[in-house]
Amino acid sequence: MKYFLVVLLAFVSNNPREIARVNALKLAAEQAFLNGDFDLAISNYITLRDSLGVDEDEINLNMAHAYYNLKDTATAKSHYNTLSTSSNRKLKSVAYQQLGVMNKDAGKLEESLQQLKSAIKADPTNQQARYNYEVVKKQLEEQQQQQQQQQDQQNQDGEDENKENQENQENQENQDQENKDQEGEQKESDEEQEGQEKENQEQKEGEEKEQEAEKSKEQMTKEKLKEMNISEEKARMILEAMKNNEIQYLQQQKRKATERPPSGKPDW
Repeated sequence: MKYFLVVLLAFVSNNPREIARVNALKLAAEQAFLNGDFDLAISNYITLRDSLGVDEDEINLNMAHAYYNLKDTATAKSHYNTLSTSSNRKLKSVAYQQLGVMNKDAGKLEESLQQLKSAIKADPTNQQARYNYEVVKKQLEEQQQQQQQQQDQQNQDGEDENKENQENQENQENQDQENKDQEGEQKESDEEQEGQEKENQEQKEGEEKEQEAEKSKEQMTKEKLKEMNISEEKARMILEAMKNNEIQYLQQQKRKATERPPSGKPDW
């Protein structure tokens, strides 16, 4: 940061010795500042202000510069703030310029821009303030653009996340429906299998009952034949003869039904 050391005017006093001391301290403070001995420069400025009663804006400005170079930004800012109300417009412009640069370094770009604008307004010829104003203005625009891009990215990320959540929800619903359909199909298959097993069981039980009935019938037949004193072989021969007689009878009835009646007689 560029700054300028204000050359102090001679102290107006009627005491030559006092005037000489004041001027000597001013020169010593100025030389110490230029040599980078800011502690000595501040000490001389404090002596001028507090011991000799020299209350000049130029002294306060040089003290602010010295504190700034010592990285004591709080004290420097306090002096610059005091000088921002100075009636000397050039000193006022420098004070605003320094406050603007300090806020720029602290990342407070909006405050910095306003203070640099005040510096230019106080002294339009302050080219250093004008340069810093353009720098801060560009930085602020870039910062705002970056913030907007970040906001847009956050919004896009939010939309993508919502879309992904919606897709996940739809996939879950589809999966649930598919599982439900599979459960329904499995249930239907189980019921069909259960029905088939039941039908097979009933058929098996029916066949077993028929077999038992057949066995019971055969047993009863054997017992009756035994009571009648007829062997099974003889009973089969009798049944076979009865069956053959029945067949012959049916065949005879069939032939009678197909014979034509004599001519000229009714067929009834």
